Amino acid sequence: MAVGIKNLQSKGFKKILAQTRRAVQDYEMISEGDRIAVGVSGGKDSLTLLIALRKLMDFYPVRFEIKAVTLTMGIGEPDYSPVRQLCEDIGVEYSIEDTYIGKIVFEERQENNPCSLCANLRRGALNNAALRFGCNKVALAHNRDDAIETLLLSTFYEGRIHTFSPVTYLDRRNIYVIRPLLYVEEQQIIAFIKENGIQVVHNPCIANGKTKRQYIKDLLTDLSSDNKEIKNNIFGAIKRSGLNGWNE
Repeated sequence: MAVGIKNLQSKGFKKILAQTRRAVQDYEMISEGDRIAVGVSGGKDSLTLLIALRKLMDFYPVRFEIKAVTLTMGIGEPDYSPVRQLCEDIGVEYSIEDTYIGKIVFEERQENNPCSLCANLRRGALNNAALRFGCNKVALAHNRDDAIETLLLSTFYEGRIHTFSPVTYLDRRNIYVIRPLLYVEEQQIIAFIKENGIQVVHNPCIANGKTKRQYIKDLLTDLSSDNKEIKNNIFGAIKRSGLNGWNE
């Protein structure tokens, strides 16, 4: 299904867009003249981020550009044609960057806990691509649930209070990483993708659904059945903590 920017008028998308704008403003994520590389895996989160930023371009008070970038993993045979079609529909430049990250993680290194290494390699490859394309910022699609899960993962398995920052400056690369969806809940994204018939790309990772993050996600679901406010409470604690550049 082709998705045109003008057709995205549902209440669900308007709320996502408002939350995206608020996060961008609260943390001063976007400045005049920015060229932003949007990491697009083809999953629900990255496609929602791409569409929200493209729509934000139409009315945000400062001018900025976006470019969609997909990294292949060197495993499986994912079809990125739906992403390319979406980019054509909404008028965004699109590039696919081939990598062998999947082979490095699962075949050469044979990691028992591959997520950390994979994430580091993907971030490095995306940052390199962004710089080649003349971008000064990279946008990642981490959402509100991701922030909560990362906090619990760090606490349970690393013994430290940590989650990702809304904005990160990489001084060695002279590039900023921004996370405009940090106020958006995963369930909102799922509903938006379903309502608009947006085709996602299957994740080729062989560890998908079998990770510690999935365990934390399932745990939060169980805990939420007894306490509906648990995610709100944890996210509120993150914002009040002042941790890693967060603010209330």
